[in-house]
Amino acid sequence: MRIRVRLLVLVARVLAKRSPQCIRRVMTAFSAGTRAAGHGEARQARDEVLSVSTRCCGPSACLPRSIAVALLCRSRGTWPTWCVGVVAAPPFRAHAWIEVAGEMVDEPVDSACYRKFFAVEPAPARGFGHRGQGLGRSAAGGRPETRSARSETPR
Repeated sequence: MRIRVRLLVLVARVLAKRSPQCIRRVMTAFSAGTRAAGHGEARQARDEVLSVSTRCCGPSACLPRSIAVALLCRSRGTWPTWCVGVVAAPPFRAHAWIEVAGEMVDEPVDSACYRKFFAVEPAPARGFGHRGQGLGRSAAGGRPETRSARSETPR
């Protein structure tokens, strides 16, 4: 089990060095076919990541830490909402975190202190027989559905 966590931390550290567009694209792909993670599941995954990687414990390690936690949840068939944004008040700095049901998981400050740029949410499987829509067609217009990360603008 610890080997899987270590491997996912390594993958997260490599992915964290890529461009924001690349990271978002990869995380969106990984979120496909998942159910929403529960708060306990996300907290456990975060604790496991922190227990195997001292590099993920630091305040400047939020990106690889959040990616590793999301990937560990994904390896178990769930997905927390993976978020990227900035601290809302000066000095502005980037931050990445995970949320469950709109609540940050084990972050040291309240979510009101951050402005979200974008979030990658769980994306339940769609396809033949899923919710009666068949073959990935939307119920409303009959056009194929597309899945992209939800984008939020700072307020």
